[in-house]
Amino acid sequence: MEKDVLTAMEKAGKPVRPGEIAKALNVDSKEVSKAIKKLKEKGEVISPKRCYYSLP
Repeated sequence: MEKDVLTAMEKAGKPVRPGEIAKALNVDSKEVSKAIKKLKEKGEVISPKRCYYSLP
């Protein structure tokens, strides 16, 4: 799931909301949020503004 989220973020090319990623991957946004939380802890994802996430 984390790899899918990173790929979706890369394709978007801009900061995205978890809901947008969930829609693109056709999964529940709660799952995407969990994956983003883990990726943030690892430093693989940043939050440039509230509720938006992107690659560093």
